[in-house]
Amino acid sequence: MIIPSYKPYLSKKEREYVHDALERGQISGDGYYTEKVSDFIEKSFGVWRVLMTTSGTHALEMTSILTRLEPEDEVIMPSFTFSSTANAVILRGAKPVFAEVNPDSLNIDPDDIERKITKKTKVIIPVHYAGVACEMDRIMAIARSHNLMVIEDAAQGVNSKYRGQYLGTIADFGCYSFHGTKNYTCGEGGALLINQESAQTIDKAEIIRQKGTNRCQFLRGDVNKYNWIDTGSSYSPSDLLMAVLLAQLEDMRVIKEKRKAVYNIYRNVLEQYEKRGILKMMWIPEECDPNYHIFWVVFNTEEIRDYVLTELNRRGVSASFHYLPLHSSPMGKNLGYKPNDLSVTEKSARCLLRLPLYAGMTESEIEYTMQGFKAVIGAL
Repeated sequence: MIIPSYKPYLSKKEREYVHDALERGQISGDGYYTEKVSDFIEKSFGVWRVLMTTSGTHALEMTSILTRLEPEDEVIMPSFTFSSTANAVILRGAKPVFAEVNPDSLNIDPDDIERKITKKTKVIIPVHYAGVACEMDRIMAIARSHNLMVIEDAAQGVNSKYRGQYLGTIADFGCYSFHGTKNYTCGEGGALLINQESAQTIDKAEIIRQKGTNRCQFLRGDVNKYNWIDTGSSYSPSDLLMAVLLAQLEDMRVIKEKRKAVYNIYRNVLEQYEKRGILKMMWIPEECDPNYHIFWVVFNTEEIRDYVLTELNRRGVSASFHYLPLHSSPMGKNLGYKPNDLSVTEKSARCLLRLPLYAGMTESEIEYTMQGFKAVIGAL
């Protein structure tokens, strides 16, 4: 049996909505389905303004412009994240400053955020790893005490909550991803969440997203023609993608519950190995309501992780590692980072293993995965 790491969960509505979008005739950006998706997120999650984007990466890039990052500015973020988080900052000439993670959650450590703040610090970007919230109360308190902006990288956190509030809606800005690997997907897509009641900020974001023009004002009838106003780029997604995404979001609760069921089985089966000290499972704090994006474990050594990974893959179970820390990458070294600068991050990354998890996972697929895991662990 072959168990992929991920499969998108599709209903019949995706085809229906795409066909409808084609019939409507506008398949470029800001059509009928783009408006429906934006409205859905705003009303469901309680967001002041949502702008759909072509990717989570582009949403991050827009926030770097909106926070007015300039050369020499510093932005604190975890090293355990995707390159998009840092690239968005570097593209503005600013400097990413990498902080340690909490080994229990692999989310950024607020204590290390405080240690890394300098006179040049302008923004903090917490990344909600695996759809489990960072300690946002502490992070926001730190930011406010130092007059810093906060951008939530909630690429993995759509439909997750922290103390009852949806991720992406807590900080100044939030960024979502609807990439093909995410819980709710349209193949490629993202969203920028603006959590400020500021017409100026919203206008600026709309102009950035529409190639530097005031086309959004024109489409609303606020102006009789649109013009080049400022710098910007092409960040609005095709309405065909938004048709797919609307169908996904309408099934949001079903998808989350199906993923939660897989997560709970994994946790119940693997608890015995945690008690024996063979591995450590991911931790979900009481104040967090995750979306069950990832199930991860950390082994005591890289050698054990590599053995389990190889053996599971040999059995057809697509287990995998995850991020290679940015500070230890070639680009990170160019920024001046050295081995062991972030020892917790490095050890966690070396010893982490992800198990397949998707909403349509069958009982036989789950059983095969767990039987394979037990066999491999038993051979240690």
